Amino acid sequence: MSPLRLSPSFKAHKTLQWIVLIVAGGLAGFILHKAGLPAALLLGPMLVAIAMGTLGARIQVPRILFRSGQGVVGLLVAKSVTLSVLLALAKDWYLMALVTLLTIALSFGVGLILACASKIPPDAAAWGTGPGAASAMIAMAEEQGADSRIVASMQYIRVVCVVMLGAWVSHMLVAPGAMHELTQMEVGANWLGLLATLALAFMGALSGNLIPAGALITPIILGTALQLSGYMEITLNDTIMTLAYGAIGGYIGLRFTRATIIQVARLVPVILTANIVLIVLCGLLAWPLSGVFQKDFLSMFLATSPGGLDSMAIIAVETGSDASFVVALQTLRLLGVVLCGAVCSNLVIKLSTKFSGH
Repeated sequence: MSPLRLSPSFKAHKTLQWIVLIVAGGLAGFILHKAGLPAALLLGPMLVAIAMGTLGARIQVPRILFRSGQGVVGLLVAKSVTLSVLLALAKDWYLMALVTLLTIALSFGVGLILACASKIPPDAAAWGTGPGAASAMIAMAEEQGADSRIVASMQYIRVVCVVMLGAWVSHMLVAPGAMHELTQMEVGANWLGLLATLALAFMGALSGNLIPAGALITPIILGTALQLSGYMEITLNDTIMTLAYGAIGGYIGLRFTRATIIQVARLVPVILTANIVLIVLCGLLAWPLSGVFQKDFLSMFLATSPGGLDSMAIIAVETGSDASFVVALQTLRLLGVVLCGAVCSNLVIKLSTKFSGH
């Protein structure tokens, strides 16, 4: 039986594809939201976009919209940051640094095993398991000469796995009623604050060209500083958040094109297995650390999940977890990977050559 394909007329009309993505993605998000699943408004559009991408859709969410969506999520996190939260984070900085080193070591350890036990090139295995922002890892991998197709596939498959597993774990640990209360936001009456908030999100999107994950980190830092100093009131509403989640989910999902899947088809089972192993290992690490940090398990699980900073921030906010802690630990790990990623990649290459003769 031949695989399901989009009709030529559908492929020819990008407008129709956009309508399908928006309508079907919105409907999927609404259904999952009504089912009580965290990050449903992100997960729904992402699953629809994956299906469309693998069936041959020829549209892509513009990167500026994706980064603007990340900026909005960053401001949502910044809105919850208080002075007491910052003091608490500063007190545990040395523990957070230790956890960062442990998760980076776990990730590149899995990359080393993958390089030795599979046909994936060592440099691609190292960057593909790097627990940073997917876009940053892909860009750095290209600079180092790694196969960006494999790295992109590994990174985005993991993002999907992390989002789905994170949503499932959250669903198991948080009462649906509580999640609904947490995700309901009132329309802001402060229109000046709303415009300032959107302007700051767009500024963060532009900074993404200069700083790894800057689209998310810049609004968090600036939004927190301006809010704590009293110069700005971060104002968001349901419509803005829905559009932001949809832009992020659509961008990630449409990266899974049929051509990419065909190119790495034989490696998908290995990539999927490696990503699941990495996520489970980070989850096991979160269990004892929740006691060390005196945090609930869900907050620690989201904080140690490998990659998906924006997605974990969304789930943390919607489930009432410690979003500031989650973002702080994820950001610290991202910076660590950016700084030592090339060194770790070279180490994986050398060790895999020694152990397997690649």
